[in-house]
Amino acid sequence: MITVYHNARVYTGTLPLQEAFAVEDGRFIFAGSDQEAQTLSRDETVDLEGAFVCAGLNDSHMHLLSYGQALSTAPLQEHTRSLEDMISCLRATAPGRGGWIIGRGWNQDFFADEKRMPNRWDLDKVSTSHPVVATRACGHALAVNSRALDMLGVTAETKQVEGGRIGMTDGVCDGLFFDNAMDMVYEAIPAPSKEDVKNMLRAACAALNSYGVTSCQTDDYCVFHTLSWEVVNQAYRELEEEGALTVRVYEQANFNKLDAFRDFMAKGNKTGAGTDMFRIGPLKMLGDGALGARTAYLSRPYADDASTCGLSVFTQEEFDQLIGCAQENGMQTAVHCIGDRCLDMVISALENARAKHPRQDERHGIVHCQITRPDQLDKIAKMGLHVYAQSIFLDYDIHIVRERAGEELAGSSYAWKTLMQKGVTVSNGSDCPVEKPFALGGMQCAVTRQDLQGCAPYLPYEAFTVQEALDSYTKQGAYASFDEHVKGEIKPGMLADFTVLAQNPFETDAGSIHSIRVERVYLGGKKVYQA
Repeated sequence: MITVYHNARVYTGTLPLQEAFAVEDGRFIFAGSDQEAQTLSRDETVDLEGAFVCAGLNDSHMHLLSYGQALSTAPLQEHTRSLEDMISCLRATAPGRGGWIIGRGWNQDFFADEKRMPNRWDLDKVSTSHPVVATRACGHALAVNSRALDMLGVTAETKQVEGGRIGMTDGVCDGLFFDNAMDMVYEAIPAPSKEDVKNMLRAACAALNSYGVTSCQTDDYCVFHTLSWEVVNQAYRELEEEGALTVRVYEQANFNKLDAFRDFMAKGNKTGAGTDMFRIGPLKMLGDGALGARTAYLSRPYADDASTCGLSVFTQEEFDQLIGCAQENGMQTAVHCIGDRCLDMVISALENARAKHPRQDERHGIVHCQITRPDQLDKIAKMGLHVYAQSIFLDYDIHIVRERAGEELAGSSYAWKTLMQKGVTVSNGSDCPVEKPFALGGMQCAVTRQDLQGCAPYLPYEAFTVQEALDSYTKQGAYASFDEHVKGEIKPGMLADFTVLAQNPFETDAGSIHSIRVERVYLGGKKVYQA
């Protein structure tokens, strides 16, 4: 069946805009003018009434399963105006698996009453009979109540965790856990069933479609520490067989132990294995923490807390081993690096791996690539690395980057336009559920270098053009997953994934891009979302 869409403003991946396109058997077969489209045979014609159309949006780094879980727990990101607001939201939340009350999304920088992280005594106000866990928006810090600490058996004598930290106040556990120490909490929460996982993924995919997203690159294996990666993969494949997977998934396979990673690959899981709907992507490593939690690993003490430089989740030896193993076995890698010291370690590991096992077109990538020095930007370009940016982070980080990292580091950070000018490919994403999968909001931040309320711009010379912002969510996302010949553009032969917007972003005021409405979304030519 051939469907011709006309009377539109179509961004095909190049300018100028076209007016029409045609789809047959899930792929584009034509893109051009309305006049040219009139000559095509067709079974159906759709008048798009002047709407803007682009390739389906691709969130190149997020956590789809974690987002699905967040949609079914306390929505703290909507209740972070104050500490009391957060506590009230948790009080209204029914206990879930194992009797735990779970929420995610708080940010102490947004609290109007007390500018501090919540602790055990705050969460005791939620419940003293049920364990309570509240994870920070960034996912690199959490707080639990006294009941949870008792269940965990964590006391002031508990040994600190390498690559993490158990919070202490006046010699007493205060209920805060950071990075690797958080595993102690997550391992105590019962794993969901496979059907639960499928329901979470269905909900997350539907939400992504509503934001115009048809593809995502997602880190799912570390969401539930007592759930095997086999169950996650099986859930995805069953959803695909049922026709219920409405987002194309490229799995950023998270492993932190060499033996487990080797076992994963031995069972046939290598970069590219799978289908157009669910494929294995890179080895994903979580290199350090987050700027907001002061756990991103910097090369110097934090400007607003000289007692810490942050945390490295891995030692240099562990980076070398895991990245070296991936390189030797033909796996792509994607490593979370927010702090510049963490980036030093990852660059060193990649250089060592390449020296021992040279190969072509690896597309190794740096996820986030936030706090950087000029020498590192040059190295990233020289090494041909890919960068997975999150422009939407500017909405919050603009307000803390100088305070946390200091003026010197802040002056060369979030430098994604500079990287592009040096020849680096830069895709975009949300790190959802750290942020919502709000691609249009991310585009606006990329173009304005402001928050969504229009504050003074941060390093305005790093601003993307509208075309660069669109490409970062389409073409460059496809490149990151070796799909540049399969999707990301509206042209013959490509998968017919496309997003219909109510306004043309090329003609919209830059400060209003986030307000553009997603009208319809199609995956393989089939409608998966209607406003």
